Amino acid sequence: MMCKKKFVELSQKLKEIREENEFNEIDLNNCQLKLKQITEELLQPSNISIRQDSQEFIKKISVISSSDSYQSNRSAISTATVSKNPITTNQITTQSQIEQKELQTKKNKFKQFAITVAGGIGKGQGLNQLYCPQGIFIDDNNKSIYIADSQNDRIVKLYLNSNTREIIAGGNGIGNKINQLFRPIDIIFDKENNSFIISDLGNRRIIRFYDQNEPNQQILISNILCYGLAIDKNGFIYTSDCQNHEVIRWKQGDKKGELVAGGNRQGNHLNQLNHPTYIFIDEDYSLYISDSDNHRVMKWKKGAKEGIIVAGGNGEGYSLKQLDHPQGLFVDHLGQIYVADYNNHRVMRWCEGNEEGEIVAGGNGEGNQSNQLSCPMGLSFDNVGNLYVVDQHNHRIRKYEKI
Repeated sequence: MMCKKKFVELSQKLKEIREENEFNEIDLNNCQLKLKQITEELLQPSNISIRQDSQEFIKKISVISSSDSYQSNRSAISTATVSKNPITTNQITTQSQIEQKELQTKKNKFKQFAITVAGGIGKGQGLNQLYCPQGIFIDDNNKSIYIADSQNDRIVKLYLNSNTREIIAGGNGIGNKINQLFRPIDIIFDKENNSFIISDLGNRRIIRFYDQNEPNQQILISNILCYGLAIDKNGFIYTSDCQNHEVIRWKQGDKKGELVAGGNRQGNHLNQLNHPTYIFIDEDYSLYISDSDNHRVMKWKKGAKEGIIVAGGNGEGYSLKQLDHPQGLFVDHLGQIYVADYNNHRVMRWCEGNEEGEIVAGGNGEGNQSNQLSCPMGLSFDNVGNLYVVDQHNHRIRKYEKI
């Protein structure tokens, strides 16, 4: 019975948490949700079907198992390859189970009571204040964090070791002059040109700035309502156009970009997007998109005509299978997807292929306590694995230390 198996797994999880002495509100919320899902499955019907394909000396078995006493449309599929020798159920281990166990041992854990590294003293224009911050970039080389301080129309640089702050772009009032910004929303770093690329949303442009507000700023792309930015290892820039529901790739210097995702009008089909926000590009040029109004994260492989859903996609909601207007994105070297779940005031972690994610930060209701978030936006990691989250409506940047 799948329900029995899930209950055993939940019991084992509780035992591990107790032994590690790391029980917290996040674990409690996760366990409560899993227990609720098990209860719902027990109250609904299930079906059984078994398919067996035989080969010489090898049997490939696909089993869809469920309870004899309930009839349900829900089922779980297991696949195993075994020899002809008689085996017991306990001897069958799927490749998926092996991979999940290996991944589980590698998953990072974070302290649930975060540290404020910037802002957190109310909205304002002082250098020690933020006003509805959005995207962030972490520079591990000089131990600093760059913040798109959106409502203050500026980019702020914070040195993490000394807590020194300075304005490196904008800060000259709202406007469209070359030294001004209007609601900047995201920032990335271009290593090749040693410069920052900023989504200047209110001015409908992408602009290049150099550190220290040097005078040689440059408008790269005009007339685009760009929300999120990404740059690949070859220096191509990716922009999410939340007005045209598409992501465009730009070769620097070109006046016309190439459509790489969406562009088939607003919608929820696999070849469509609905108000894409933040984006992430991995080493294989796979593009991850927070498809905000579809409450899902999409993955578009290089050259693909449509994407696949890797997080959410089950409607707007609070369950571990759902997202509510996802925003900031980060994908680690294991392929684990971290997403700022905006209206659920939490950060979720999903593994591709899994039906549900897990809460790694927040998830304790909207608030300003050390274990709470209020509308998280951008997120990123430093080189030792600490998680940084833009806590937008609390006007602060939060650091969740890796355990």
